[in-house]
Amino acid sequence: MGVTSVLTGFTAMMGMLLMSFPVAVIMVTLGVIGGVMLYGWPLLNSMGPVIWGVQNENILTAIPLFVLLGELLLRSGLADKMYGALSLWLGRLPGGLLHTNIGSCALFAATSGSSVATAATVGTVALPALKSRGYPAAQSLGSLAAGGTLGILIPPSVNLLIYGSLANESIGRLFIAGIVPGLTLTLLFMAFIAVESSLRSRRGEIEDAPQVPLNVRISALKHLVPPAVIFGVVMGSIYMGIATPTESAALGVVVALGFAWREKKLTFEFLDQCFHQTAKTTGMILLIITAAFMLNVTLALGGVAQTMTEWVSSFGLSAVGLLMVLIVFYLFLGMFMDVLSMQVLTIPVALPIVTAVGVDPIWFGIFIVLMCELGMITPPVGMNLYVVQGIRKDGGPFRDVVYGAIPYALIMILFTMLLIFFPAIVTWLPSNMLGT
Repeated sequence: MGVTSVLTGFTAMMGMLLMSFPVAVIMVTLGVIGGVMLYGWPLLNSMGPVIWGVQNENILTAIPLFVLLGELLLRSGLADKMYGALSLWLGRLPGGLLHTNIGSCALFAATSGSSVATAATVGTVALPALKSRGYPAAQSLGSLAAGGTLGILIPPSVNLLIYGSLANESIGRLFIAGIVPGLTLTLLFMAFIAVESSLRSRRGEIEDAPQVPLNVRISALKHLVPPAVIFGVVMGSIYMGIATPTESAALGVVVALGFAWREKKLTFEFLDQCFHQTAKTTGMILLIITAAFMLNVTLALGGVAQTMTEWVSSFGLSAVGLLMVLIVFYLFLGMFMDVLSMQVLTIPVALPIVTAVGVDPIWFGIFIVLMCELGMITPPVGMNLYVVQGIRKDGGPFRDVVYGAIPYALIMILFTMLLIFFPAIVTWLPSNMLGT
């Protein structure tokens, strides 16, 4: 398959996206039509075993478990108490509750694995407090949209799990690789808030955080125990090499059920809501993954990865130059595609190209997720922008969310460049995992 055919297929894909075709339909259509054109109808016989194999992939069992883990925390009320506890400690910093937004998103991300769930959960709790204290809408909404993106970087992450499945890389190593970048990006967000708040005079606009006795703040720390314990159980068992990602997800669900029981939320109605939402989310994810594998059959037999690798190599780009081009490419894709679609459509082609110039596939997984984070706050299809806009009650303009998220998007781009020049930020921790 030549470069012209590949570019024609990509153009057709973008055209179908603009016509609002479902992503799974697009991938199946391109995979089947492209395969039949190349090899005839017998190619379809090879797709049956692929579909069966995907649905029986053991590692993908972790997806519904991690989704369920986030649902349990969301519906048990633990997120509300977590936000309240963090606000007592971070509310006096320059930027006040904006720090609490980022901190709560990071902590919830360490148990949820979903950016949309993180932004929606923390935003629902945070927005009334932010409005009552007089925080500007753009800064409030932007911090929530950007903080929510941490849900797919800080492990456990459903998107890292999907990357590992598509790239055939260790899920455990990918999860561990996301810890340092996730925490670093969190601190960079908070540093920006502190500097921006110190430079901007807002006297009389924002109500000062009330003085809270130290013993009350210390007592509130107990509400941070559940997410911290769940994160420790899930990631600790992976890092120590005593559990696979699927087993660690199951352990996390058991611990979350215990905390829900302690909160007296463990009812049949509660479980029914959690299981129903988990089934809906998992069904959507697995449908897209299955469609992606069907498309990959055609891509593999057509030698698309090899063709594109040779084409890109002909430009003589270094690894750094190639990654810079990919940043621009993913910024463009993020304006039109959702995160999951970006992953499943580009990883099979992009991964062989970057590994051919010496890029570590574990490092590239974190790079891909950062690009997906950018896509979540890039209009017009930035999912987190719409989630945060949807939960605000004042009916304000959508541009508030967009303007508020722009500085965080720039921080993500600069942070990605930092990882390009200092890849050990990603690779050091997984290289020291036990059991590897």
